[in-house]
Amino acid sequence: MSAEAVLAIAEELYGLPLGDFTRARDARARELKGDPLQAAVKALRKPSTAAWVIDLLVRYETDQVDQMLAVGAALREAQAGMDAAALRDLTRQRRQLTTAVTTRARALARTHGLRVSQAVADQIEATLTAAMVDEGAARALRSGLLVAPLAATGFAEVDAAGAVAVPEALGFAASAVEEPPPAPLHAVPDLPDTRALDQAREALARAESAEAEARGERDRAQRDVDRLRARSLQVESELEEVRRRLADLESIAQEVDAQLAEAENARDDADTALDDAVGDREAAEADLRRLESSD
Repeated sequence: MSAEAVLAIAEELYGLPLGDFTRARDARARELKGDPLQAAVKALRKPSTAAWVIDLLVRYETDQVDQMLAVGAALREAQAGMDAAALRDLTRQRRQLTTAVTTRARALARTHGLRVSQAVADQIEATLTAAMVDEGAARALRSGLLVAPLAATGFAEVDAAGAVAVPEALGFAASAVEEPPPAPLHAVPDLPDTRALDQAREALARAESAEAEARGERDRAQRDVDRLRARSLQVESELEEVRRRLADLESIAQEVDAQLAEAENARDDADTALDDAVGDREAAEADLRRLESSD
């Protein structure tokens, strides 16, 4: 079985629209009935949405991808011996670049009939980041034969071999695909400018993404408002109950204070009566002793 032949078929299949992949792969496998290549072609996995968008990017934005990977290689080389401040600056540059390329990938996917969700965009950006920090991931991405997104943890090498269609893809580079030229202006008057349309589509994709994120933030904020409003009503109800209880206790306290004052007055009167009684008893005892002594 020729690895070059498998790679050639894989390059063709992974360059197709995502929805056509399975049908085209199975048809090609049937054409190869009896050929040793049949099993290898039949085993080619359908790419995930994020992987397909990156494969699309590699083919249609080859120069941009090559520039990004070149920057990644330079950054990996420059990281050796760098101080913390320089590393922070390089990390910021890498994030800016991967964000910009992700935006372009979303716009490109849209022109090919696929709207990229934020979750898929996150996988795309994570794959681009992995390709900039890991050489194996860079080779996997450049092959244009990704079947799964990549992620760099910083603690282990990226599993690049497990993310490509065939192991030989790690030494392969997908060919660039040229967009068809626009029709001549004299044949179609007022033909829209292709670059302007691409820029407008990119702007729309960014605006839609920003709107979705803002809507999500607004929904989360509204849920917080609803939750706290309900809690506020509950607390206000409990506070009102405390106020009523406090008023009752203040009334009871006043009554108890009045009763206490009366009780203290009664005790003082009793103390006076007791003192008088003690005086009378002592006088009587003195009289008794005097009389007994005179006998």
